[in-house]
Amino acid sequence: MLRYLVLTFLALLPAVYLDAAEMAALRRAAATIMAGDLQAHVDVLADDSFEGREAGSRGGRAASMYLLKELESRGLRGAGDDASFFQAFGDGYRNVMGLLEGSDPELKKEVIVLGAHYDHVGYGSRRNSYGPFGYVHNGADDNASGTAGLLETAEAFLQMPSQPRRSVMFAFWDGEEKGLLGSKHFVANPTVPLKNIVFMINLDMIGRLRNQQLQVYGSRTTPGLRRFVSEINYESDLRLNFNWELKANSDHHSFIAKGVPALMFHTGLHDDYHRPSDDSHKVNSQGMEQASRFLFGVAYQLADREVLGPFRAQGQNETPSHQRQLEAALPPARPRLGVRWYAESDGEGLVLAHVERGGAADRGGLLVGDRLLEFSGQKILDKVAFRRQVLHARSPVDVLVERPGAEEPLQLSIDLDGTPSRVGIAWREDQAEPGTVILTRVVNGSPASIAGLKNGDRVYEVGSESFADGTEFFEALTTLPSPLEMTVEREGRLRAITLDLPPLEAS
Repeated sequence: MLRYLVLTFLALLPAVYLDAAEMAALRRAAATIMAGDLQAHVDVLADDSFEGREAGSRGGRAASMYLLKELESRGLRGAGDDASFFQAFGDGYRNVMGLLEGSDPELKKEVIVLGAHYDHVGYGSRRNSYGPFGYVHNGADDNASGTAGLLETAEAFLQMPSQPRRSVMFAFWDGEEKGLLGSKHFVANPTVPLKNIVFMINLDMIGRLRNQQLQVYGSRTTPGLRRFVSEINYESDLRLNFNWELKANSDHHSFIAKGVPALMFHTGLHDDYHRPSDDSHKVNSQGMEQASRFLFGVAYQLADREVLGPFRAQGQNETPSHQRQLEAALPPARPRLGVRWYAESDGEGLVLAHVERGGAADRGGLLVGDRLLEFSGQKILDKVAFRRQVLHARSPVDVLVERPGAEEPLQLSIDLDGTPSRVGIAWREDQAEPGTVILTRVVNGSPASIAGLKNGDRVYEVGSESFADGTEFFEALTTLPSPLEMTVEREGRLRAITLDLPPLEAS
């Protein structure tokens, strides 16, 4: 009897946790995040009059006042020094922060921090610009785009009929371009107890979405986070690129260094990065809308979950090299029979065009030119079904062969190579992704291959049920009837894939 584990963290689709009314409310709130409003914020913040928003400068202070008015107009509480909206530090720098209090009497003590840096590099210098220097660097993508996304996400939260259980802080960091100064100051001098901050999401440069690809950093800082994020993305057309790199290159790193799980959303570098040409007319406002709506979905459901996962310290030391090792495809399995046949042939069965030397067919006496009529007592009528038979068969098998020059068909017994496989896949498991298998081999011509499974796919459910580990996954594959449906994630997109499998063997 197959045991299915009900995972306590990040296991099920959002629709399972939310009823129809709650889902409808989330969709309505997300729909208030609109490309035109995001573009309007970018147009203001990336205007020449803000002089590149360098921390401590006249333009930087003007940007902070713009943010202050936006937060006040939304009715948020100040989350800075002495319950104001500002947290001052350094040489005239200041973070701008507002708080939305949670609805649960106990969980509201916990805080989800949503952050974006609002500063840029002013007129540029050899230290912070790729040139030309001495011109206003407006920083439309870096990071007026993330700032705009965070403002509109705050507005979407306020459109919900009820607020999430946890409190949410909207933090606009100053001094990021000078070395993450604002977020570093905050975690060293938090305005809420640091132990109460249970998650952080950073928006940095979300204004150049290309090919629908959104970079996601930090997915290994708590177990199951990739799956959770992908399940929130199930209605989106975004392609999520989960990057294991964790460098001190944006404000999420300040929180990770303090043991707080964190994500960063990012649409990638470009030729205008840290140049005067990063202007507002170049941002992809529709892409900003998609990224910001996605942020809202992830943030709201994190803030509203009953339980969140622990910080996973190993994630700080895992690199893209480790990622490539985990996801590397296994070498192709040795063919079980070791034959190829002509694509077209007159008459019944399959005419062999090649017999692999030393393979099972060769050892069993099959020859080029032989016509295979029956395999394991069944007539060969369909090439796809024959491949599936070979993959699933137990050794030895009897084959019926028509050989040129022989008066009667020959009956041969063949010991197949390898072990029987009903599906045609191999996989790995990973501690950071519980209840998941990562496909590392999909056998050509197998039911898995025919259904469209690929190396690197993550399988989350079999037969509409979660599984605890590879052992339960294997049990499902070998005990559930055909057709068998799998929930599969590829590039952060969920899809249902149905496999047509051989019938179960009688016990």
